[in-house]
Amino acid sequence: MNRSEPCDTVLDRPLDRMDPDEFDAVFTEVMPRLRRRLLALTGNPYDADDLVQDTYMRLARRARGRALAPQQHPYAYASATALNLLRDSWTRSSRRETCTDRLPEPGWDGGVERCEARCAALALLALLSPKEAAAVILVDLEGLSHDAAGELLGAHRGTVQRNRMRGLAKMRDALADARAR
Repeated sequence: MNRSEPCDTVLDRPLDRMDPDEFDAVFTEVMPRLRRRLLALTGNPYDADDLVQDTYMRLARRARGRALAPQQHPYAYASATALNLLRDSWTRSSRRETCTDRLPEPGWDGGVERCEARCAALALLALLSPKEAAAVILVDLEGLSHDAAGELLGAHRGTVQRNRMRGLAKMRDALADARAR
């Protein structure tokens, strides 16, 4: 179709010769089909809606400024514009903020934090008597029950509980003193 031929439908009319109301009518006709295509490409209705809106804004700015080239097939042109916007979003994906329900993973510090935590735990355990340290290690660090720890230590369950509680109390006091300094 060349520019001198009359247009049969609103969709066949070149976009650069439309007034804003005609452009809106054309885009409104094209929009559901364009959204379905973008939904199939993105797999996310929110991203598809954002792309439809961005496409409208880009084409409307050109149409209102009379800078849009004549188009015989507005859907094809709108679709190409939307695909360009989608490609642009893929290249800028590192700059986009993404929402998740998970906290970010902690960065690796070369094992320094783990080493510091181990040294602090050993220093706290050094404050305890051997029986208290054994009870804390077996029950709290190894995850044994009081009965199993008592069997390993050759002591009654109540003795293991009492030694553990005394040891934990000493460790709490040492931590409180360290924080107060």
